[in-house]
Amino acid sequence: VQLQASGGGWVQPGGSLRLSCAASGDIFSINDMGWYRQAPGKQRELAATITSGGSTNYADSVKGRFTISRDNAKNTVYLQMNSLKPEDTAVYYCNADVIYRTIVPGFTKRLDSWGQGTQVTVSS
Repeated sequence: VQLQASGGGWVQPGGSLRLSCAASGDIFSINDMGWYRQAPGKQRELAATITSGGSTNYADSVKGRFTISRDNAKNTVYLQMNSLKPEDTAVYYCNADVIYRTIVPGFTKRLDSWGQGTQVTVSS
């Protein structure tokens, strides 16, 4: 199972970016998906999560500005980031609770999978 994130970059304050993260592999199902971020010198923190049914959860610092969504048919999670601030600058990591098929027919395993991270820089 692999998660491939894309969509990061540089943007001026007040601008927008959209991150995408696609899961690949012999996937049976995906439970929660989410985005976390890590700023220089700080610990990784939650930005937003979404359940397989579409229920969402946001960090207080991004509520009203970020929107998480997912396409279950594509095993993909998105993060629409609006009204970006310099303090949003961080490496953003996607995460997924994946149930995947093993080489043994009928057997599955669970994996807490992380993407490689994508840099978001907000500055003038």
